[in-house]
Amino acid sequence: MYENEITKFKSLNQLAASGGIVILGGSEDVSIPLAELKQAFSVSDNIYNRSIAGLKAADAANVYYECIAELCPDTVILHIGEADLPGFSGNEAAFEKDCRALINAVRCKNKHTRIVIVSLKNHDNHSVTAKLNKSLEYIADSEKCEFEDISVKRVQSAKESREITAFLYDIGFLRPLNIKRPVNNLVRTFFCYGA
Repeated sequence: MYENEITKFKSLNQLAASGGIVILGGSEDVSIPLAELKQAFSVSDNIYNRSIAGLKAADAANVYYECIAELCPDTVILHIGEADLPGFSGNEAAFEKDCRALINAVRCKNKHTRIVIVSLKNHDNHSVTAKLNKSLEYIADSEKCEFEDISVKRVQSAKESREITAFLYDIGFLRPLNIKRPVNNLVRTFFCYGA
């Protein structure tokens, strides 16, 4: 399963620099316009999108080993669960087990990798999506990962966000003393640009 995508990503990895940020997500994330967003929001980090349409949590650890681990990312942004929604009710324990296996896969390669778990969008307040998001938040907390909640629709437009981000960046609030870029800015930029 996912052989074509994994083969493509392995080829792209030969061109990529190690370190940086990797996004691992599902169908919604495949078409994130990274180049345009990096340029518009002045993101200098190397960012690689290794999202696969229809990716289920049960397959995510294997995908990580196959086409992400060799990049030795500094940060991995996980946006999984979309493909698991239809069968989530009644299978919560299996989903949590699969998510923990993915986190272990990331840590097995580099225990210092920053892991960020991103909720699913839930602008219409669907109960199953809300339950899955609570599960993701619990997993992030118990596994000492960062959690970013994008379930609620944003009020700002992409243009307003870009202007605020540019202002804060210019006055030094986004990267004070060369610390890691606040991940919530990246998550909002890459997962909510069209909201």
